[in-house]
Amino acid sequence: MNNDLTVHSYKISREDRRRMNGHNSFLVFFTGLSGSGKSTLCNALEQLLHQKGIKTYVLDGDNIRLGINKNLGFSPEDRTENIRRIGEISNLFIEAGVVVLAAFVAPYQRDRENIRSLVGADHFVEVFVNTPLEICEARDVKGLYAKARKGEITNMTGISAPYEAPDSPDIEIDGENSIETGVNEIFKSIQHKLELKA
Repeated sequence: MNNDLTVHSYKISREDRRRMNGHNSFLVFFTGLSGSGKSTLCNALEQLLHQKGIKTYVLDGDNIRLGINKNLGFSPEDRTENIRRIGEISNLFIEAGVVVLAAFVAPYQRDRENIRSLVGADHFVEVFVNTPLEICEARDVKGLYAKARKGEITNMTGISAPYEAPDSPDIEIDGENSIETGVNEIFKSIQHKLELKA
C-alpha cells in the first residue's frame, strides 16, 4: 500500500506561511515528571507569546490522550507511539507556520530524540522542567502519585516506571522557581528563533 502513496506538493510553502505570520515556526517541547510544572509553564509562555502577536498552539499530554491518542495506554510501546504521533502533529503545525508548545512527560530519551529528528534540530527546543520527585509528589495535582503508592496505578513515571532525564536539554528550568522566572528564561532563549531570516 505504501508504494502507492504519493507526496503532493502545494503552491503555498512553509516560508510563505511564516512570512504571513511574521515569525518563524518551531516546537518548544516541555518534558519532566508529572507535577513538575510543564503545563503551567506552557500555558504562561503561550500567553506571553500571544500578547506579542505570535501564532501558537499547545499540545498537552492529557488533552491529546482524551482525543487522538485515546486508544493508547501507558506501556513502553504505547508511550513511544504517543510521542511519535505528537512529533507528526507538531510537524504539521510547524509547516503551518505556528509555534508549537508541547507538554509531555515523554520519559524516554530515544523518543524525544526521534521528535528532534522528525521536525529537524533547528525546529526543536527541548525544555527540561527539572523538579525533584518529592516536590512533584507533594504537589500531586492529579492525585496520581497517591494512587501509584497504593498500587492502584501501574507504570507511573518516577514510581514504577523510569524517567530518563535529558542529558543536555536546550533549556533547563528549575521547577521550584516561580512560573514568571521560568517563562522569562524560556522566552529569552527562544526570542532569536522567532525572527525570520532576511
